[in-house]
Amino acid sequence: MNALLLIDIQNDFLPGGALAVPEGDAVIAVANGLMSKFDLVVATQDWHPAGHQSFASEHPGHGVGEVISIEGGEQVLWPDHCVQKTTGADFASDLNRSGIDHVVQKGTDIAIDSYSGFFDNAKRKQTGLDEYLRNRNVKEVSVIGLATDYCVKFTVLDAIDLGYKVTVDKRGVRGVEIIPGDCEFALRAMADAGAAFSNA
Repeated sequence: MNALLLIDIQNDFLPGGALAVPEGDAVIAVANGLMSKFDLVVATQDWHPAGHQSFASEHPGHGVGEVISIEGGEQVLWPDHCVQKTTGADFASDLNRSGIDHVVQKGTDIAIDSYSGFFDNAKRKQTGLDEYLRNRNVKEVSVIGLATDYCVKFTVLDAIDLGYKVTVDKRGVRGVEIIPGDCEFALRAMADAGAAFSNA
């Protein structure tokens, strides 16, 4: 069985959102067009409690894009985004939500971020995505969504580590690019780890 993973296609990551990904809305039509081609469609949803430690607003004297140490790990500081039960955390209104079979919420621990759809950033806890896929005998996943250089990259790398065959559809990913070249670096890291790429 194969599955399509839709990564964080949420209002706060779209143009005009709190953490807007340039051209982030371009992935919506790609997602809608792909859903019917897969046995299973799973969407991840950034779902932060208010006051999450990845928010720059929680660290006076530090700004968005800075990297600090939290509980021994490096954390990029972000604008407040995808706060639970807010419009920003909702899936994009144009996304075909009726085509989604299952939603996995991540980043729910106030103390640690979760870029990957499978684990928090310290790999202390799983999100339940791996168990859900294995229970349905999924062996292959295709990944699209936001953002190429963070949540897509770490989801892909973890999926490969967990033994899934992974394809990334380049039409359906866009990146933050805090540092120019971040997306290219992320794509190269995914390829080096064994991900395949498509444009169809």
